[in-house]
Amino acid sequence: MKMFCYQCQETAKGTGCTVRGVCGKTDHVSNLQDLLIYVVKGIAVVSNKGLEAGLKFPEANFFTINALFMTITNANFDDGIIIEKIKEGLDLRDNMKSELVEKGVSLDGLHDVAIWTPDSDEALLEKAKSSEVGILATEDEDIRSLRELITYGLKGMAAYAEHAYNLGSESEDIYAFIYRALEATLDDSLTADDLVALTLETGKYGVDAMAMLDAANTGAYGNPEITEVNIGVRDNPAILISGHDLKDLKQLLDQTEGTGVDVYTHGEMLPGHYYPEF
Repeated sequence: MKMFCYQCQETAKGTGCTVRGVCGKTDHVSNLQDLLIYVVKGIAVVSNKGLEAGLKFPEANFFTINALFMTITNANFDDGIIIEKIKEGLDLRDNMKSELVEKGVSLDGLHDVAIWTPDSDEALLEKAKSSEVGILATEDEDIRSLRELITYGLKGMAAYAEHAYNLGSESEDIYAFIYRALEATLDDSLTADDLVALTLETGKYGVDAMAMLDAANTGAYGNPEITEVNIGVRDNPAILISGHDLKDLKQLLDQTEGTGVDVYTHGEMLPGHYYPEF
């Protein structure tokens, strides 16, 4: 297989895309995304080491949610940006390790996610490592599926957390859970029952992330109210905006005000209409 991806409901034959994504994602991008997740897991392992010793790495928090968000379905297919994110993550991880060593924290027995470094920039373009760390690296299909279900839950959680972050809201509890759950997907001692329990816990924290984002949105844009929406179109130049980030919508409306350019909402952005600010 050139790739393996089954994180969306449109996967080829309902089982997974193995040559090119139905969404258009190339095998190269898919493999780089797997490698970025591997690097993020390394940051999680080091972060957990720090938390055990009473040390926090605030700089890792936004990087982690942003990197997870980048790998979600259809969010980013730019291989150059993903490569730069991988390199940034490796630098961040190693700086965190250095700080732990300075504080006297032992780093013995770290998982490969916290140790691996490519020999060169060109090595990031090769598929060897990504094929070793991708989804199919977990042989047991039940364990594999549960690990991926948790990972996809964390990706969705990260998207909501980043939107909340953009409005000035964060949660140390959510960051800590993301790190703990990411490291748990590396633990071969965990049974299917253990991972089912962690899946349910992921759902709980996902709801917490949504509540945090809801509070951030209503705090910035008012409490939602029943609103009549015009579903027609006009002849003006126009921009169609999708996604979830209401701050993006607000900035776009501010930038187009008085220009004669219309802004249309689509998909998840449609509920933006029921916030009084909009």
